[in-house]
Amino acid sequence: MSIILSDLTARYGTNVVVNRVSLEINDGELFVLLGGSGSGKSTILRMIAGLTPPASGRIEINGRDVTHLPPQARGTGFVFQNYSVFRHMTVTENVEFGLRIRGVGRAARHQRSTELLDLVGLGGLGDRFPDQLSGGQQQRVAVARALAYEPEVLLLDEPFSALDVKIRAELRQSFKEIQRELDVTTILVTHDQEEAFELADRIGVIERGFLMEVNTPQALYHQPRTEFAATFVGGGNVLVGRMEQGQIKLGAVSLPLPPGAPPHEEDTPVRLLFRPETVYVGAAPPAEGSDIHTLGEARVCDEIFSGSQQRLRLEMHGFEGVRSLWPPPPYGRRVFYIEAIQTSDRAVALTRPAPGDHVWVGLRRYHVLEPSGLKLLIAYAETPGGQAAAAFGALLARAASGPTTLLAVAEAEQVAAARETLEELRRRWPGGPSPRLTTRVRQGAIAAEVLAEAQEGDYELVVLGRGRDGLGSVAQQILKRTETPVLLVQETRPQIARVLICTAVGEPGKTDVRFGGRVARRTRAAVTVFHVVRPGAAPWERARAEQHMAAAQAVLDTLGVAAETKITGQRPEGRVADIAAEAEAGDYDLIVIGAPAWQHPARSRWTDFASQIVRSTSRPVLIAPMVP
Repeated sequence: MSIILSDLTARYGTNVVVNRVSLEINDGELFVLLGGSGSGKSTILRMIAGLTPPASGRIEINGRDVTHLPPQARGTGFVFQNYSVFRHMTVTENVEFGLRIRGVGRAARHQRSTELLDLVGLGGLGDRFPDQLSGGQQQRVAVARALAYEPEVLLLDEPFSALDVKIRAELRQSFKEIQRELDVTTILVTHDQEEAFELADRIGVIERGFLMEVNTPQALYHQPRTEFAATFVGGGNVLVGRMEQGQIKLGAVSLPLPPGAPPHEEDTPVRLLFRPETVYVGAAPPAEGSDIHTLGEARVCDEIFSGSQQRLRLEMHGFEGVRSLWPPPPYGRRVFYIEAIQTSDRAVALTRPAPGDHVWVGLRRYHVLEPSGLKLLIAYAETPGGQAAAAFGALLARAASGPTTLLAVAEAEQVAAARETLEELRRRWPGGPSPRLTTRVRQGAIAAEVLAEAQEGDYELVVLGRGRDGLGSVAQQILKRTETPVLLVQETRPQIARVLICTAVGEPGKTDVRFGGRVARRTRAAVTVFHVVRPGAAPWERARAEQHMAAAQAVLDTLGVAAETKITGQRPEGRVADIAAEAEAGDYDLIVIGAPAWQHPARSRWTDFASQIVRSTSRPVLIAPMVP
């Protein structure tokens, strides 16, 4: 291997920006790191180049450990987004700069710069200054300069993003030819998916510092493993159905499990990916006996004609229990959308569907993603709350069928004992030891280490034991730093059969209903959505609350969750008393409340309110951050 990254991690202050990235890049490979702004892709590149020190991890280039070497000792060439050519130097002087400071003779420098300028298409322009060149030509100079001293690895940080579309396409093509001719191992960072597909031998998709998936462009597009890659790479539709008798159930529609699809247990969720160009759209259903699987009728909501293609947005009705992951479903409506693409020769003027038309929809091809469940972190401690958290977390983990980490924090002399305790818990795990259950012991202060694990692990829910101090500093820090839902447990419950979701009008994102519904769907719990109307509320406020609850009911219906809504007037003692009374009267196993964004002006008041909720009941309380 030419480049090996092992558990590479970077932090800016307390924020983890690159999270245990491990990757092997082959000799001569053109590897693309693809991600959005702030995903950590440029930080990885800078760590390989030696421009940013890693917090931990190891970097090897051609068998050498270069983790702590200075940039000039690593054998890497770097091309920046903004060209970074020297304005006071000619093109030739720019290209020869690295050779000159390395003591290479004039004749050898001149020969090398002439060869490279011919290679990048700038032959005969060596005497010009940068301000006499176009942006595309300046970037070619930067590439030639980076290649001048024959680096082992070429690193490019969004090198074409500042150029216009036509020049960017031309430069990409010539760069690919240059890379192939020189056979230099290359890592290119970009947010441009078209660029990644055109250039890459392999693509690594990165998000929030995590390397989500690595594969060839073709496999990543047609057969991704993860939900993030399926929805981030290319245009895609992702629906969640269920496995019933070996078939994928989407409402009343049954689809066969395609050959090679990952196995799914009976009555578990199945995530189905299909690309817009594989969607059949027609005035009549697909012909019987064809290889097109009929989904049903849809209404055309939007139509965009772009010359070679027609892109349609289709509204689907009547799919009870089917959840749409992408495109994102509208909150509170019992519909979901599908995106479809037709070529212009099929969407001729006389037959092209228009908004308002009703059409038949089918699937020519589809792909089943790997099974997934809620990824849980359970923080265990030798306290009543910690033991209750482990017991209740085990119930949830078994129902959620996702990867679970059981974490203990100990001082150095107690690490061995903590490992033995966790292994004993694993042996006594409900239903027997699970291959999806891992144990981990961290050393240090409990609050700091639980937070660090929550940041580094990309968990969907953190389960904590609690005492009687309300919300608690650990929960507050996790909600603030990671926006990950937190489940606080004081006393465990024998089952998770009834969930109380406490919601309020005007919440951004409605995460309490969405996430609470996911938990209820996994545990097969019945849900009550509960809303407290303030004293003296005007009729329009009551009407708004009823609309809010109707939307919540629709979301839960779409999830296939048995649900009811309840609106009550506020007691003199306040909303906390109303929620506590309802929790006791309904004997709920789990209470769900929403949390506003940490920077929200009302956050301090909410923190006090949440602490009162937690102190008012011994039942588990799940806090879901409101992410718009």
